[in-house]
Amino acid sequence: AVSVLGPFLDASASPAVLPVVTGFIAADEEGETYTLGRGGSDYTASIIAAAIDADEVEIWTDVDGILTADPRKVRDAFSLESLSYLEAMELSHFGAKVIYPPTIRPAYDRGIPIRVLNSFNPGFPGTVISDQAAPSRYPVRGISSISQAALLRLQGPGMVGVTGIAGRLFGCLARRKINIVLISQASSEQSICFAVAQHDSASAVDAMRKEFAVEMAEGSVENPVAEGDKSILAVVGERMRHSPGISGRVFHSLGRNGINVSAIAQGSSELNISSVVDARDENKALNAVHDAFFLAGTRSVKVFIVGTGLIGGTLLDQIRRQRTVLLEDHAIRIDVVGIADTKKMLVRAAGLDLADWRALLASEGERTDLALFVERLRQARLPNAVFVDCTADEDIPALYPELLRSSVAVVTPNKRGNSGGLAAYRDLKEASRAALAPYLYETTVGASLPVISTLHDLQVSGDRIARIEAVLSGTMSYILSNYREDRSFASLVREAREKGYTERDPREDLLAADIARKALILARELGYELEYGDVAIEPILPRPCAEAKSLDAFFACLEREEPAFRALRDRCLAAGGNLVYAAAIEEGRITLRLREAAEGDPLHGLRGAENAVAFYTERYRERPLVLRGPVGGAEITAGGLFADILRAAGSP
Repeated sequence: AVSVLGPFLDASASPAVLPVVTGFIAADEEGETYTLGRGGSDYTASIIAAAIDADEVEIWTDVDGILTADPRKVRDAFSLESLSYLEAMELSHFGAKVIYPPTIRPAYDRGIPIRVLNSFNPGFPGTVISDQAAPSRYPVRGISSISQAALLRLQGPGMVGVTGIAGRLFGCLARRKINIVLISQASSEQSICFAVAQHDSASAVDAMRKEFAVEMAEGSVENPVAEGDKSILAVVGERMRHSPGISGRVFHSLGRNGINVSAIAQGSSELNISSVVDARDENKALNAVHDAFFLAGTRSVKVFIVGTGLIGGTLLDQIRRQRTVLLEDHAIRIDVVGIADTKKMLVRAAGLDLADWRALLASEGERTDLALFVERLRQARLPNAVFVDCTADEDIPALYPELLRSSVAVVTPNKRGNSGGLAAYRDLKEASRAALAPYLYETTVGASLPVISTLHDLQVSGDRIARIEAVLSGTMSYILSNYREDRSFASLVREAREKGYTERDPREDLLAADIARKALILARELGYELEYGDVAIEPILPRPCAEAKSLDAFFACLEREEPAFRALRDRCLAAGGNLVYAAAIEEGRITLRLREAAEGDPLHGLRGAENAVAFYTERYRERPLVLRGPVGGAEITAGGLFADILRAAGSP
């Protein structure tokens, strides 16, 4: 390079000459012209810089320097100010296409910094690669990946302790000019696994079969195994050296998101941790690991919400109002990426603008197909995804197990899942345990009251729960606590309906089916294997009212039955106290009945739409542990769902 450019580089001889070298085209010693291929111009620049001992090499590209990850795959990737030659070589080797790997070597040999700049943003300082790189603020410098890889394995009992097996293996591949990207060998020496480009896989298997034909014939070495459609994830950084917990953080983030690791490789330099994952998981793995290191301390969650009625709509509005506060004050980032109601659905992996989500769903949503909605959720393969079912639909809980097995957390107030058939309930709980995916249903029983979590805490801490007594309906509580001499039962039912405390048809509440489902959920949490039909329900509605043909006929029946309601009230309150419709769970039995709660009773004195749950346990023998508070209204239930979403974001 110096001999050719020497006359042009002598400033004293030709001060006005500025050499311009294209770099992509070259010639050999005999004058034959060649094109250098990808990265040829950058490589040429580095060679010339080394030859003339330049102060710096500038590489102009189309991004703001070298980023922490590929921005096309990781939305939160950001530019690095500096990194070392070794870090840059590792990242470029493992797929960081912004710089061609051979470009680094000539500058590295001479200690010449390389600055990577953006042609479309020339004012940006870019990234400097040098031996004086400032220490990273993060445990790692960057994350990259190689796509379209194959994982091959040679194994067999005849490999143990036999000298030269690895040499023969890699020699036969070298003769085929097959490049090996990653190597992993068990200490037992029974297997060697390695990764190659997928297009080399068939040739590599053929070479191995021919090289070890004798051993395979005698059974000491098995037939080579090849697995295609793999990607290699590389976590790179010099700060990783001697830093405990780096590997743990990598594999925890992958495991939490249901990403299986097929092979692992880490050199003694501790500069790079590489893992092989399924190609379909590449983007999800990159995002999960990137979040684990570069958003350390920030919990993130990608939310898909089904149901935009009173509760779902309120939840979306709460998320919109609270997003900025959560991110700035609590380091929690929530992105709603999917919304579906009975008519329209909309999914955007980058997140939806919640400023006017109702108009957005109406104008840009497509016809709702829940199976397609769930499939898009799974295909997006987003890290820390949460499916929120804000409906009372009987069919949607059937989707929960497969979502959980796909490492998607499920949050719901829908009681149908936990109070359905016992076999389906078991499958649901097992799916959550097996996939380590959170299944959070606090709001199925007590809205925002921590009934389920309190019950769980009592059990795991070793307490034995003998009995639970509870008022589990805000509707019933509101009507009965206000049932006085000056009010009729029918007027209170109308009032509760107008306030939104009841379903559209109040009989759904007054027939106690909802209370029975809640009580069944609690009983199953206690370990009782009961079905819905095992719940003993003492009806509060006379049969003519329950079987009325219309709402108007129902309310007319309530008016006619007022003497019966008042007699029932007076009989229960003969000893003083207040009227409650209570669920009792004890010794594998569930009973629901109207009763009086005298002073001193844990269910005494309920006001409005309050609920109360009393736990009688070994530790709380003399006086029960009581949870009590209002449960009526969409704001309260949506708030409970919001809390469960945040728990999912922080789950291990």
